[in-house]
Amino acid sequence: MPIQKTTQKVDINKRRIINGADADVIQLYPMKHTFAWEAYNNGNANHWLPTEISMQQDIEQWKSHSVLSDEERLAFKTVLGFFSTADSIAANNIVLATYRHITSPECRMYCLRQAYEEAIHTHAYQYIVESLGLDSYEIFNMYRERQSIYDKDAFILSFNEGIFDPAFKTGTFENDQKFLENIAVFSLIMEGIFFYSSFAVMFSFQRQNKLVGSSQQIQYIMRDESQHLNFGIEMINTIKEEQPELWTEEFQARIIGLVRKAVELEYAFAVDCFPKGILGINSESFKTYIEYIADRRLQRVGLPVQYGSPNPFPWMSEAVDLNKEKNFFETRVTEYKTGGTLEW
Repeated sequence: MPIQKTTQKVDINKRRIINGADADVIQLYPMKHTFAWEAYNNGNANHWLPTEISMQQDIEQWKSHSVLSDEERLAFKTVLGFFSTADSIAANNIVLATYRHITSPECRMYCLRQAYEEAIHTHAYQYIVESLGLDSYEIFNMYRERQSIYDKDAFILSFNEGIFDPAFKTGTFENDQKFLENIAVFSLIMEGIFFYSSFAVMFSFQRQNKLVGSSQQIQYIMRDESQHLNFGIEMINTIKEEQPELWTEEFQARIIGLVRKAVELEYAFAVDCFPKGILGINSESFKTYIEYIADRRLQRVGLPVQYGSPNPFPWMSEAVDLNKEKNFFETRVTEYKTGGTLEW
Protein backbone atom coordinates (compact mmCIF):
# COMPACT_ATOMS: atom_id res chain seq x y z
CA MET A 1 0.00 0.00 0.00
CA PRO A 2 1.50 3.42 -0.94
CA ILE A 3 2.12 5.98 1.79
CA GLN A 4 -0.82 8.37 2.11
CA LYS A 5 0.03 12.06 2.11
CA THR A 6 -1.59 14.05 4.90
CA THR A 7 -1.02 17.12 7.05
CA GLN A 8 -2.67 15.51 10.06
CA LYS A 9 -0.47 15.00 13.14
CA VAL A 10 -0.13 11.53 14.62
CA ASP A 11 -2.50 11.04 17.55
CA ILE A 12 -0.76 8.99 20.24
CA ASN A 13 -4.13 7.78 21.52
CA LYS A 14 -4.70 5.97 18.23
CA ARG A 15 -1.51 3.96 18.57
CA ARG A 16 -2.15 0.38 19.54
CA ILE A 17 -0.25 -2.90 19.41
CA ILE A 18 -2.60 -4.07 16.65
CA ASN A 19 -5.30 -2.24 14.70
CA GLY A 20 -3.70 1.14 15.39
CA ALA A 21 -2.78 3.99 13.08
CA ASP A 22 -1.20 3.12 9.72
CA ALA A 23 2.23 1.56 10.12
CA ASP A 24 3.63 2.36 6.69
CA VAL A 25 6.90 3.49 8.24
CA ILE A 26 8.46 3.27 11.71
CA GLN A 27 7.66 6.69 13.17
CA LEU A 28 8.80 6.53 16.77
CA TYR A 29 7.47 9.84 18.04
CA PRO A 30 5.20 10.52 19.74
CA MET A 31 6.04 7.36 21.69
CA LYS A 32 3.38 5.37 23.52
CA HIS A 33 4.62 1.80 24.14
CA THR A 34 7.76 2.75 26.02
CA PHE A 35 8.31 -0.79 27.32
CA ALA A 36 9.23 -1.82 23.77
CA TRP A 37 11.71 1.03 23.38
CA GLU A 38 13.34 0.10 26.69
CA ALA A 39 13.58 -3.53 25.54
CA TYR A 40 15.21 -2.39 22.28
CA ASN A 41 17.83 -0.36 24.13
CA ASN A 42 18.50 -3.18 26.58
CA GLY A 43 19.04 -5.57 23.68
CA ASN A 44 21.56 -3.22 22.11
CA ALA A 45 23.41 -2.82 25.42
CA ASN A 46 23.58 -6.60 25.87
CA HIS A 47 24.86 -7.38 22.37
CA TRP A 48 27.19 -10.38 22.13
CA LEU A 49 28.54 -12.89 19.60
CA PRO A 50 29.23 -16.61 20.12
CA THR A 51 32.80 -16.43 18.80
CA GLU A 52 33.74 -14.08 21.65
CA ILE A 53 33.55 -17.01 24.06
CA SER A 54 36.38 -19.53 24.33
CA MET A 55 35.43 -23.18 23.84
CA GLN A 56 38.86 -24.66 24.62
CA GLN A 57 37.93 -26.19 27.99
CA ASP A 58 34.73 -27.62 26.51
CA ILE A 59 36.70 -29.24 23.68
CA GLU A 60 39.11 -30.85 26.13
CA GLN A 61 36.30 -32.10 28.37
CA TRP A 62 34.29 -33.49 25.45
CA LYS A 63 37.30 -35.41 24.17
CA SER A 64 38.06 -36.77 27.64
CA HIS A 65 36.59 -40.12 28.64
CA SER A 66 36.58 -39.29 32.36
CA VAL A 67 34.88 -35.87 32.68
CA LEU A 68 31.43 -36.49 31.20
CA SER A 69 29.25 -39.56 31.67
CA ASP A 70 27.20 -41.10 28.88
CA GLU A 71 24.03 -39.78 30.54
CA GLU A 72 25.46 -36.25 30.67
CA ARG A 73 26.45 -36.38 27.01
CA LEU A 74 22.94 -37.56 26.10
CA ALA A 75 21.32 -34.74 28.07
CA PHE A 76 23.63 -32.13 26.53
CA LYS A 77 22.99 -33.26 22.96
CA THR A 78 19.23 -33.58 23.52
CA VAL A 79 18.98 -30.02 24.83
CA LEU A 80 21.15 -28.78 21.98
CA GLY A 81 18.91 -30.65 19.54
CA PHE A 82 15.87 -28.81 20.85
CA PHE A 83 17.60 -25.42 20.92
CA SER A 84 18.93 -25.77 17.38
CA THR A 85 15.46 -25.59 15.85
CA ALA A 86 13.53 -23.68 18.53
CA ASP A 87 15.14 -20.31 17.85
CA SER A 88 14.58 -20.58 14.11
CA ILE A 89 10.89 -21.34 14.77
CA ALA A 90 10.71 -18.23 16.97
CA ALA A 91 12.50 -16.15 14.32
CA ASN A 92 10.11 -17.29 11.59
CA ASN A 93 7.16 -16.34 13.75
CA ILE A 94 8.50 -12.82 14.25
CA VAL A 95 9.65 -12.15 10.69
CA LEU A 96 6.92 -13.91 8.71
CA ALA A 97 3.91 -13.20 10.90
CA THR A 98 4.10 -11.10 14.07
CA TYR A 99 5.88 -8.07 12.62
CA ARG A 100 3.43 -7.86 9.73
CA HIS A 101 0.42 -7.40 11.99
CA ILE A 102 1.86 -5.12 14.68
CA THR A 103 1.05 -1.42 14.23
CA SER A 104 3.07 -0.06 17.15
CA PRO A 105 6.31 1.47 15.81
CA GLU A 106 8.14 0.89 19.10
CA CYS A 107 7.12 -2.78 19.17
CA ARG A 108 8.18 -3.17 15.55
CA MET A 109 11.61 -1.78 16.43
CA TYR A 110 12.08 -4.37 19.14
CA CYS A 111 10.81 -7.17 16.89
CA LEU A 112 13.64 -6.33 14.48
CA ARG A 113 16.14 -6.55 17.33
CA GLN A 114 14.61 -9.79 18.61
CA ALA A 115 14.79 -11.41 15.17
CA TYR A 116 18.50 -10.61 14.99
CA GLU A 117 19.05 -12.11 18.44
CA GLU A 118 17.35 -15.33 17.33
CA ALA A 119 19.88 -15.46 14.47
CA ILE A 120 22.74 -15.05 16.96
CA HIS A 121 21.34 -17.91 19.03
CA THR A 122 21.20 -20.22 16.01
CA HIS A 123 24.80 -19.19 15.27
CA ALA A 124 25.74 -20.13 18.84
CA TYR A 125 24.39 -23.66 18.51
CA GLN A 126 26.31 -24.17 15.29
CA TYR A 127 29.45 -22.79 16.98
CA ILE A 128 29.05 -25.30 19.82
CA VAL A 129 28.45 -28.19 17.42
CA GLU A 130 31.44 -27.24 15.28
CA SER A 131 33.74 -26.61 18.26
CA LEU A 132 33.01 -29.96 19.92
CA GLY A 133 33.05 -31.88 16.65
CA LEU A 134 29.49 -33.12 17.11
CA ASP A 135 27.53 -34.74 14.32
CA SER A 136 25.64 -31.75 12.89
CA TYR A 137 23.12 -34.02 11.17
CA GLU A 138 22.32 -35.70 14.49
CA ILE A 139 21.83 -32.38 16.31
CA PHE A 140 20.02 -30.37 13.66
CA ASN A 141 17.75 -33.25 12.60
CA MET A 142 16.89 -34.30 16.14
CA TYR A 143 13.52 -32.56 15.98
CA ARG A 144 12.54 -35.05 13.27
CA GLU A 145 13.84 -38.11 15.09
CA ARG A 146 13.21 -37.57 18.82
CA GLN A 147 9.52 -37.81 19.66
CA SER A 148 9.61 -35.44 22.62
CA ILE A 149 11.25 -32.65 20.58
CA TYR A 150 8.99 -33.28 17.59
CA ASP A 151 5.91 -33.07 19.81
CA LYS A 152 6.97 -29.72 21.29
CA ASP A 153 7.79 -28.21 17.90
CA ALA A 154 4.61 -29.53 16.29
CA PHE A 155 2.55 -28.12 19.17
CA ILE A 156 4.07 -24.65 18.73
CA LEU A 157 3.88 -24.64 14.93
CA SER A 158 0.17 -25.48 15.01
CA PHE A 159 -0.50 -21.92 16.21
CA ASN A 160 1.11 -20.39 13.13
CA GLU A 161 -1.41 -21.78 10.67
CA GLY A 162 -3.73 -18.79 10.87
CA ILE A 163 -1.49 -15.75 11.09
CA PHE A 164 1.00 -17.08 8.50
CA ASP A 165 -1.73 -17.00 5.87
CA PRO A 166 -1.04 -14.04 3.51
CA ALA A 167 -4.76 -13.28 3.57
CA PHE A 168 -4.88 -13.10 7.38
CA LYS A 169 -5.59 -9.65 8.79
CA THR A 170 -6.37 -8.37 12.24
CA GLY A 171 -9.43 -6.21 12.74
CA THR A 172 -12.07 -8.80 13.55
CA PHE A 173 -12.79 -10.32 16.95
CA GLU A 174 -11.86 -13.81 15.79
CA ASN A 175 -8.59 -12.78 14.12
CA ASP A 176 -7.56 -10.49 16.95
CA GLN A 177 -8.00 -13.34 19.41
CA LYS A 178 -6.03 -15.60 17.09
CA PHE A 179 -3.17 -13.12 17.04
CA LEU A 180 -3.27 -12.71 20.82
CA GLU A 181 -3.24 -16.48 21.21
CA ASN A 182 -0.12 -16.68 19.04
CA ILE A 183 1.70 -14.14 21.21
CA ALA A 184 0.65 -16.00 24.36
CA VAL A 185 1.87 -19.35 23.01
CA PHE A 186 5.24 -18.05 21.86
CA SER A 187 5.86 -15.88 24.92
CA LEU A 188 4.43 -17.89 27.80
CA ILE A 189 5.08 -21.38 26.43
CA MET A 190 7.86 -21.39 23.85
CA GLU A 191 10.11 -18.81 25.48
CA GLY A 192 8.68 -19.00 28.98
CA ILE A 193 8.49 -22.77 29.56
CA PHE A 194 10.12 -24.83 26.79
CA PHE A 195 13.33 -22.79 26.84
CA TYR A 196 13.64 -22.55 30.60
CA SER A 197 13.78 -26.23 31.49
CA SER A 198 16.54 -26.66 28.89
CA PHE A 199 18.35 -23.67 30.39
CA ALA A 200 18.26 -25.45 33.75
CA VAL A 201 19.97 -28.51 32.21
CA MET A 202 22.79 -26.38 30.82
CA PHE A 203 23.34 -24.50 34.05
CA SER A 204 23.55 -27.77 35.91
CA PHE A 205 26.69 -28.42 33.85
CA GLN A 206 27.98 -24.95 34.61
CA ARG A 207 27.56 -25.46 38.38
CA GLN A 208 29.78 -28.55 38.09
CA ASN A 209 32.41 -26.61 36.10
CA LYS A 210 31.62 -28.69 33.02
CA LEU A 211 31.18 -27.37 29.47
CA VAL A 212 31.51 -23.83 30.79
CA GLY A 213 31.97 -22.21 27.36
CA SER A 214 28.77 -23.74 26.03
CA SER A 215 26.98 -22.88 29.27
CA GLN A 216 28.14 -19.28 29.11
CA GLN A 217 26.70 -18.93 25.62
CA ILE A 218 23.43 -20.42 26.84
CA GLN A 219 23.53 -17.97 29.73
CA TYR A 220 23.67 -15.04 27.32
CA ILE A 221 20.90 -16.64 25.28
CA MET A 222 18.83 -16.96 28.44
CA ARG A 223 19.31 -13.26 29.17
CA ASP A 224 18.03 -12.46 25.67
CA GLU A 225 15.11 -14.86 26.01
CA SER A 226 14.17 -13.36 29.38
CA GLN A 227 13.83 -10.02 27.59
CA HIS A 228 11.80 -11.68 24.82
CA LEU A 229 9.53 -13.21 27.44
CA ASN A 230 9.04 -9.90 29.27
CA PHE A 231 8.33 -8.10 25.99
CA GLY A 232 5.71 -10.68 25.03
CA ILE A 233 4.03 -10.42 28.42
CA GLU A 234 3.98 -6.61 28.13
CA MET A 235 2.34 -6.92 24.71
CA ILE A 236 -0.29 -9.33 26.05
CA ASN A 237 -1.13 -7.06 28.98
CA THR A 238 -1.20 -3.97 26.75
CA ILE A 239 -3.55 -5.62 24.25
CA LYS A 240 -5.75 -6.58 27.21
CA GLU A 241 -5.98 -2.87 28.10
CA GLU A 242 -6.46 -1.65 24.54
CA GLN A 243 -8.94 -4.36 23.53
CA PRO A 244 -10.42 -5.79 26.75
CA GLU A 245 -13.21 -7.50 24.84
CA LEU A 246 -10.68 -10.11 23.62
CA TRP A 247 -9.85 -11.35 27.14
CA THR A 248 -12.99 -13.42 27.62
CA GLU A 249 -13.40 -16.15 30.22
CA GLU A 250 -13.38 -18.73 27.43
CA PHE A 251 -10.14 -17.33 26.04
CA GLN A 252 -8.51 -17.31 29.48
CA ALA A 253 -9.53 -20.94 30.00
CA ARG A 254 -8.03 -21.82 26.63
CA ILE A 255 -4.68 -20.23 27.50
CA ILE A 256 -4.61 -22.08 30.82
CA GLY A 257 -5.35 -25.34 29.00
CA LEU A 258 -2.53 -24.72 26.51
CA VAL A 259 -0.08 -24.03 29.33
CA ARG A 260 -1.10 -27.26 31.07
CA LYS A 261 -0.59 -29.17 27.82
CA ALA A 262 2.85 -27.57 27.46
CA VAL A 263 3.80 -28.75 30.95
CA GLU A 264 2.94 -32.33 29.94
CA LEU A 265 5.06 -32.08 26.77
CA GLU A 266 7.96 -30.58 28.69
CA TYR A 267 7.86 -33.34 31.28
CA ALA A 268 8.11 -35.94 28.49
CA PHE A 269 11.11 -34.04 27.17
CA ALA A 270 12.75 -34.08 30.61
CA VAL A 271 12.38 -37.85 30.83
CA ASP A 272 13.96 -38.08 27.37
CA CYS A 273 16.85 -35.86 28.46
CA PHE A 274 17.95 -37.78 31.52
CA PRO A 275 16.08 -41.03 32.08
CA LYS A 276 18.50 -41.97 34.90
CA GLY A 277 19.14 -38.49 36.30
CA ILE A 278 22.30 -36.40 36.03
CA LEU A 279 24.27 -33.91 38.13
CA GLY A 280 22.09 -34.54 41.17
CA ILE A 281 18.82 -33.81 39.36
CA ASN A 282 16.16 -36.03 37.85
CA SER A 283 12.99 -35.87 35.81
CA GLU A 284 10.79 -35.54 38.91
CA SER A 285 12.60 -32.43 40.14
CA PHE A 286 12.31 -31.02 36.65
CA LYS A 287 8.59 -31.72 36.64
CA THR A 288 8.30 -29.60 39.78
CA TYR A 289 10.38 -26.84 38.19
CA ILE A 290 8.30 -26.86 35.01
CA GLU A 291 5.12 -26.52 37.09
CA TYR A 292 6.70 -23.70 39.10
CA ILE A 293 7.63 -21.61 36.05
CA ALA A 294 4.28 -22.35 34.38
CA ASP A 295 2.51 -20.82 37.38
CA ARG A 296 4.76 -17.76 37.20
CA ARG A 297 3.96 -17.22 33.52
CA LEU A 298 0.23 -17.45 34.18
CA GLN A 299 0.42 -14.99 37.07
CA ARG A 300 2.23 -12.41 34.91
CA VAL A 301 -0.82 -12.14 32.63
CA GLY A 302 -3.35 -12.22 35.46
CA LEU A 303 -4.32 -15.89 35.29
CA PRO A 304 -4.58 -18.19 38.33
CA VAL A 305 -1.82 -20.60 39.32
CA GLN A 306 -2.48 -24.25 38.49
CA TYR A 307 0.10 -26.24 40.44
CA GLY A 308 1.41 -24.37 43.47
CA SER A 309 4.75 -26.16 43.16
CA PRO A 310 7.85 -24.76 44.91
CA ASN A 311 11.04 -23.83 43.07
CA PRO A 312 13.44 -26.79 43.34
CA PHE A 313 16.22 -24.87 41.56
CA PRO A 314 16.68 -21.53 43.38
CA TRP A 315 20.09 -21.21 41.74
CA MET A 316 18.37 -20.58 38.41
CA SER A 317 17.64 -16.99 39.47
CA GLU A 318 21.40 -16.42 39.77
CA ALA A 319 21.87 -17.54 36.17
CA VAL A 320 19.35 -14.96 34.97
CA ASP A 321 20.96 -12.10 36.91
CA LEU A 322 23.93 -11.82 34.56
CA ASN A 323 25.96 -8.69 34.01
CA LYS A 324 27.50 -8.57 30.57
CA GLU A 325 30.85 -7.51 32.02
CA LYS A 326 31.09 -10.54 34.33
CA ASN A 327 33.83 -12.84 33.00
CA PHE A 328 32.98 -11.66 29.51
CA PHE A 329 35.75 -9.42 28.24
CA GLU A 330 38.35 -11.72 29.80
CA THR A 331 37.29 -14.48 27.41
CA ARG A 332 36.87 -12.43 24.26
CA VAL A 333 38.73 -13.57 21.18
CA THR A 334 37.68 -10.69 18.92
CA GLU A 335 37.40 -6.93 19.29
CA TYR A 336 34.57 -4.74 18.08
CA LYS A 337 35.50 -2.23 15.40
CA THR A 338 33.66 1.05 15.20
CA GLY A 339 33.78 4.22 13.16
CA GLY A 340 37.05 4.92 11.40
CA THR A 341 38.66 1.67 12.55
CA LEU A 342 36.50 -0.39 10.22
CA GLU A 343 38.19 -1.73 7.13
CA TRP A 344 36.12 -1.58 3.95
